[in-house]
Amino acid sequence: MTGLVGQATAATTTAQPPAPSVAPPPSAPAPASPSTSAPAAKPSPTTPRTEGTSIARINNKPKGRTGPAGSLLVTGTKGVALTFDDGPDPDLTPKLLKLLAKEKVKATFCLVGTQARRHPDLVRAIAQGGHSFCNHSWNHDLKLGKRSHHAIRADLERTNAAIRSAVPDAKIRYMRAPGGNFTPALVRISAELGMHSIYWKVDPRDWDQAPGVSREAQGQKIIRLVKKHTGPGAIVLSHDYAQPATIDAYRVLLPWLRKRFQLVALV
Repeated sequence: MTGLVGQATAATTTAQPPAPSVAPPPSAPAPASPSTSAPAAKPSPTTPRTEGTSIARINNKPKGRTGPAGSLLVTGTKGVALTFDDGPDPDLTPKLLKLLAKEKVKATFCLVGTQARRHPDLVRAIAQGGHSFCNHSWNHDLKLGKRSHHAIRADLERTNAAIRSAVPDAKIRYMRAPGGNFTPALVRISAELGMHSIYWKVDPRDWDQAPGVSREAQGQKIIRLVKKHTGPGAIVLSHDYAQPATIDAYRVLLPWLRKRFQLVALV
């Protein structure tokens, strides 16, 4: 499957995060626009809750909680937030939704506008599953934050409109810059539109599958890195678009994480 490659890079940001658990790569190739192509924490003695958490609780953004341009690295509570970027994907998103439902876990989906427009049924399925929405730009433009204020606002509004075309009452309280390339302008305009800017604390680089690496090996890498670096309050970055090894990995990770953390959707 060609199309978006959900890279986690902050190379073009104006500020750097305070050492995330897994550092983003210095650079990564820009993904093809879906508009032009087909697309260690101590275990808890009790079962963790999977309710929502609001990043709005982080008011003063203390050191250690902020990433590029003041974006947020953590949830502000002990809850761990699983976030999935670049979708919805017609093949993989339904599989992920089934896994989340089986484990009774709520997640946050950072949707690309063109994909939301192309697959409104999946946007509705995400909402019906009780998951939350995040704006991930119209077509994964890695340079969005450096464009004019008018262009940034138009891009974000167009993406929100595509989501709300499928789910009219959708609450879209979060924004993630493509590649993590936040700028002060992008963060500010997102805030004006009612969205908190979220970075991540854990990046297993699920999008980065080297040539010759099998799907099984890629899945094992994702499992290893998420287990190693996830702690209370972490925002975990993954991708449900064109990354089948990610779905494989979460078949193992979801029950493992539920036994150790409170898994929350960003609401």
